Amino acid sequence: MSHTPFVVTVASEKGGVGKTTIATNLAVYLKALREDLPVTIASFDNHFSVDAMFAIGSSAGPSVRELWCGEKTPRPTLGEYGVQFFASERNLCAANDQTAQLGRVLAASSLGGILILDTRPILDDFTRSALAAADLVLTPIKDRASLVNVAAVQRALREEGNDEGRLWLLPSLIDRRLRLREGISMEDFLTFSARERGYQLAPTVLVKSPRVEGLATGFTRRTYPVLTHARGTLVHGQFRSLAHFVLERFDGARHSRQSLRRHQVGADAPSLRRLAAECPLCGEAAPRNSGWFCEDPARRRRHLVHGHCIEPLLGEMAEADVVPRGGVLVVDKPEPGWRPEDDLLVRGFGPQAEDLGRRQWSGHDKQVFQDFLRAVCGRLPEELPTTRVLLSKLDDQAHCGLSPEGYRRFAQLRRRVFRHLRNRSPRG
Repeated sequence: MSHTPFVVTVASEKGGVGKTTIATNLAVYLKALREDLPVTIASFDNHFSVDAMFAIGSSAGPSVRELWCGEKTPRPTLGEYGVQFFASERNLCAANDQTAQLGRVLAASSLGGILILDTRPILDDFTRSALAAADLVLTPIKDRASLVNVAAVQRALREEGNDEGRLWLLPSLIDRRLRLREGISMEDFLTFSARERGYQLAPTVLVKSPRVEGLATGFTRRTYPVLTHARGTLVHGQFRSLAHFVLERFDGARHSRQSLRRHQVGADAPSLRRLAAECPLCGEAAPRNSGWFCEDPARRRRHLVHGHCIEPLLGEMAEADVVPRGGVLVVDKPEPGWRPEDDLLVRGFGPQAEDLGRRQWSGHDKQVFQDFLRAVCGRLPEELPTTRVLLSKLDDQAHCGLSPEGYRRFAQLRRRVFRHLRNRSPRG
């Protein structure tokens, strides 16, 4: 049995959409529906709502800090309703800026079951870490502004190397009395608009309820769950449906992990499971001992590319200078769509994500860039959002991605490179 928890991250860059209400009540419903399942919750925000619902007495126990800088396996406190929790922190500081740290801690932990992470209304390192570690991301939407902000969460999920298919939208705090122009309800508007944008929707909504809102306000600091204090509301049934949905995802992931252990003992690196058999640029059989390992993280496409097929992208750049041992080459289209004035870049990064140089494409030379993106990403450049494709040398087996350890190093470097690019101006 795996002790790595199934991570449910509740994230939105917009405040006031009900993230904490969803996280805390979901924990209670999951535990009620499956009493033998360990359910743990932690919040990276500093409003102490998790403590207000789950702390027994005045002793809060180990804090969420243990998920970042604890030297021992993180051990939560058993709280109300049988839910385990990590106490919140007023001034939480990460031990480092590596967003993969949380995933490593959880993989080495004995938490098991389901871990729910309540995030801040900002895409800082804490939220990005929760997205990187997530098996399921729930993003509440209550209006057009929160729906528009979903794109930022999706982009962060992609930049952290996670699967965008794990993102699900949840219409929340829906006032069914409200009507937009031509009598359209907010629920219908959000549902239609989300599907039009290609997002996945959870199979329920959470309506606005004064009774539920009152559970978090009173003369004491105690917060009460819907399950015990608002069973007569529509929200009760909606949370139960949401919990069933999460359990279905949990059971599916657990079955997949068990099948993987039974049938793929000594399996290849994750990169090999989606590896194309031909070089995408020339169509010939993919190289194995020379050339490049190529990954398009956003669309989870991976290829082996001949060295001579990459030479036109490098131009006069010296391969050894821009891509040293342990480094990567990044083909960077920093703007969505395709306009003549947009920058198109090829960048080299060292093993510590140090920027070693770049080539900027312009004029007719962009045709080489266009052909590369079309072949590797499988879409026309004008259809692509911001796109970054990474390549590493096949003769550097320790870092190229064709072994489990090599792919782990490659993925770590990818996250650091993306963070570096994110912190620079689009044209920097």
